[in-house]
Amino acid sequence: MRKKILEQRMQRLLDKKQKLSQRCDASTDVNEVRSLTEQLDDVKAEIEETQAELDAIAEEEASQEARGKAPENAQLVGGEVLGAFSTKKEERKENFLESMEYRNAFWKYVQNGTPITRNGEVISTNETGAAIPLTIMREVINTVRKRYGNLYAKVRKTNIKGGVDYPIGALEADFKWITEETVSPRQKTDKLGTVSFKYNTAEIRIAQTFLANLLTLESFEAEITKVIAIAYVKAMDFGIVNGSGKGQMLGILNDERVTNLAGHTIQMSAAEINDWKAWRKNFFAKIPLGYRSGEFMFAASTVDAYLETMSDANGNPIFRQATGLEVNDGDAVNPSGRFFGREVSLTEPDIIADFDTASAGDVVGIFWNPEDYAINENFGFTMRRYFDEDTNEWVEKALVVVDGKVLNPYSFYLITKKAN
Repeated sequence: MRKKILEQRMQRLLDKKQKLSQRCDASTDVNEVRSLTEQLDDVKAEIEETQAELDAIAEEEASQEARGKAPENAQLVGGEVLGAFSTKKEERKENFLESMEYRNAFWKYVQNGTPITRNGEVISTNETGAAIPLTIMREVINTVRKRYGNLYAKVRKTNIKGGVDYPIGALEADFKWITEETVSPRQKTDKLGTVSFKYNTAEIRIAQTFLANLLTLESFEAEITKVIAIAYVKAMDFGIVNGSGKGQMLGILNDERVTNLAGHTIQMSAAEINDWKAWRKNFFAKIPLGYRSGEFMFAASTVDAYLETMSDANGNPIFRQATGLEVNDGDAVNPSGRFFGREVSLTEPDIIADFDTASAGDVVGIFWNPEDYAINENFGFTMRRYFDEDTNEWVEKALVVVDGKVLNPYSFYLITKKAN
């Protein structure tokens, strides 16, 4: 009876958690999101407590059942147990989301829509989808960290509550001389202010025909891991630079704290970007020493056409002697290099505009400190399937909550194309 009551309580808590999560996602009011987040934390704590009670009941039932049976290695004489040699092994409680039972159920759910059950009861997946097994998520995280995401790999990763303002700047003050008659005024100014991450939901769609052809659990988990990881970091790289901030992360080029910062946009003409002396005079001479330890970001075509073609009056190449330029553009995973002793991340022109095709005023390069951009994530992917009435086919999509923002705009410098 006790177990049944706890199971009913667990279902109510799970339903409440789902509704609160949906309200958080839909809300744009910071105070409301903060309140809902606190309620979510309380519900999660109750879920953990209820699950602990259920696990204790399950262990007690298993113990009672074991006491009613003779050990498998017992010696029976005249119908009585005379002795047994213990071969007890320490058992580790397995998380349901990483169990073979759930992994197989998840596979069938994604391919065929077969409901996922636990202890004979169907787990609701209508609204939020099915949680991706922990074994798959660990591999997604490892794949993301090791292989993909030229920009994503460099930025700061956080896992903090959404909707809460976090201070990101140190206190600064001006030096003031004082006399016997005057004192220095108290100065508490936070130059960088705060940042608040949102509950933005993103999706990765996967063709049903592709998933249906993966005939073994191993091949299914391996391929879905690769698809999710590659799609995720490609989106992150684009979002870091170009995210609109509307229902998604806010990119560098759409953050007014960066684009409107006086002295942080530097124009260069075709002749100047191809001249090492202009780089020294027009670019580095304008950057304070405290921010010169950053990195560059260019479209690979801009590097090819302008940085690697620097030459003297006789046409002899000088880019290596003058700027220390070294480019590794043959690495499809991490195309990079060095320029004036700084790291260079090479991108496609859909992330940063190519100099030749850019219009006057377009950003063609970024000088930045990657640690001053943060992506707030928890890799809490879920998988959901639905039927597309327009195409008459099932669609599979992985959902994740993620956001990204610039922390310190003062470490970002934009290089724009100057009209000739």
